[in-house]
Amino acid sequence: MNFTNFDLNLLRVFNALMREGSTVKAADRLGLSQPAVSNALARLRHALDDPLFVRQGQRLVATHYALALEEPLRQHLDALEVVLAGPPSFDPMTSQDHFRLSGADFFSELLMPVLARKLNEQAPNVRVQLVDLVPDSYVETIERYHVDIALMPKTDFPEWVAWQPLTWSDFVVIARKDHPKLVDASIPVPGGRHPTLSLETFCAIDQVLFSPEGRFQAMGDAALAQVGAKRRVVMTLPSFSGVYRTVAVSDFIALTPRQLAEKVADNLGLKLFTPPMHVPPALVVAAWHRRFSASPAHRWIRGLIRELIAPLNAGLPALGDGVE
Repeated sequence: MNFTNFDLNLLRVFNALMREGSTVKAADRLGLSQPAVSNALARLRHALDDPLFVRQGQRLVATHYALALEEPLRQHLDALEVVLAGPPSFDPMTSQDHFRLSGADFFSELLMPVLARKLNEQAPNVRVQLVDLVPDSYVETIERYHVDIALMPKTDFPEWVAWQPLTWSDFVVIARKDHPKLVDASIPVPGGRHPTLSLETFCAIDQVLFSPEGRFQAMGDAALAQVGAKRRVVMTLPSFSGVYRTVAVSDFIALTPRQLAEKVADNLGLKLFTPPMHVPPALVVAAWHRRFSASPAHRWIRGLIRELIAPLNAGLPALGDGVE
């Protein structure tokens, strides 16, 4: 038999004939005409080189070969029906799914602790990993199933990547509270806003930069270039925690996400300042391969992440829609 040219619809006819023992009843079962079933049987006999059924009175009786085919084909057809029925319903309380996320340690501080509490309450057997995101290789990690969801600033994604917005991330300057060059900048500002550094002061103090790739320039430098100024970056670190802990024990300053800085400032003795130049906020998104878009389990974890990150966007622009 040439399987390449074999019509798999004929297997449904075979299954119906085995169940009913009649071309008329098989036709009723399949919603076909009796001549159509007879024609399909003739094609099956030709393709499989066996009579498959012989007439005995008013019934069709299966041959030895047909009986040997019956059970394995029925199992495969039943399994195919389950597959084509779509994914099963998802119950977080009984799920044992495992999700692998990638993202900067921004999410270690601002997502994972609250996610842990929710998992304890709603999905006690679900496991979640957060691994470092290397922006230059995020496409490969998603495409090769190394991660389920990448948490990252919005960029130009390939057409097979779906994404949803999580929050805008604006920026502040951090420094240790007793920084000798910033004593005068500690004057409170009405409305709960952080005091603004002068451009001259910002550019005069050596800086630490978050950069997983070890680059000495980032969006802060592009913002400074717009006003004809430059800063001096003397150290790069691959994690935000490394940046703010370095700033806490040195005379360096750093430009970091405001939400993260506000979370750790009191414990580390940091003071926050508004940058002297306009740094456009970054749109932080969850990105994944479109093959997971309809998965109930994947939709659940994406919805939970969106729910837990949403408070970070308070006072910032509306998020808009993503692409699923």
